[in-house]
Amino acid sequence: MNLRNAYRIMAAQDGVITRVQALDCGMNASAVDRRVENGDWFALARGVYLRADRERTPAVELRAAVYAAGPQAAAWGPSAAWWHGLLDRAPSLRYVTVPQKRTLARRHGVRVRRRDLQRRDVVVVRGLPVTALPLTVLEAAVEIPTGSMLMDRALQRHTSLPALEQAHRRNLGRHGAPRAAHLLCSAREGGQSQAERIFHRLLRSAGFTGWRAHAMSCGFEIDVVFDAERVAIEIDGWAWHCDAERHRRDAERQNVLINAGWHVLRFTWHAITQEPDEVVRQIRQALNRTSVG
Repeated sequence: MNLRNAYRIMAAQDGVITRVQALDCGMNASAVDRRVENGDWFALARGVYLRADRERTPAVELRAAVYAAGPQAAAWGPSAAWWHGLLDRAPSLRYVTVPQKRTLARRHGVRVRRRDLQRRDVVVVRGLPVTALPLTVLEAAVEIPTGSMLMDRALQRHTSLPALEQAHRRNLGRHGAPRAAHLLCSAREGGQSQAERIFHRLLRSAGFTGWRAHAMSCGFEIDVVFDAERVAIEIDGWAWHCDAERHRRDAERQNVLINAGWHVLRFTWHAITQEPDEVVRQIRQALNRTSVG
């Protein structure tokens, strides 16, 4: 029965169990050691084991990194974002937070942060302690290049701006807090009008001429047009500012403009701020194509 309970835990934890969990099930130390010696269990780290018939997946590796870090350890940043389902792929590093006073030996592929987390900022998801979703969004957003997109998607489906701001204020001393504050400001104000102002500056700095803003065509106001080349450019702010009805109207508007002979480009706030060179390249390509045509 003791072994059955241990395997029940492993089934819920991707085949992983800790020595403490096995002992809590009623197994004794000798029984645990025999499982390892017989090859039934494989030692992932000190006091962390994997069933020999289970694959070492990214989930297994993250569990091993967190469990091996001891009590009150938790996944954070991109690792927590992946565990919450905010990222499609597991990061190459395992991000682990441990209490401030704990010192761990370095492990390959594990990034350890020493910080005391408040209880409200830690949750257990599928048996693994991870930072709560609002703090996860803030911390992952400053660790990855596409952080603003991650925050935007999270605001659309998983959390709210007040929740992010509250988590930010509770954790002002953390690494990356200034960058997170900047992203929160952009999320708060990142509507279409702000995106347009950023885009206009980009056009000027890239040396584009012959464009005008807020031009009318087919009964619609277009954000930016190059009249001679019949290129229309539409700018979107952070998606969480838009609702389903706005999205439907924008799709209909784009179809009308295309049928009227406009070559339509659409850029998001994230593209303008994170990939300005690519935005400029696409505009030049569109202008050259229409000029040749």
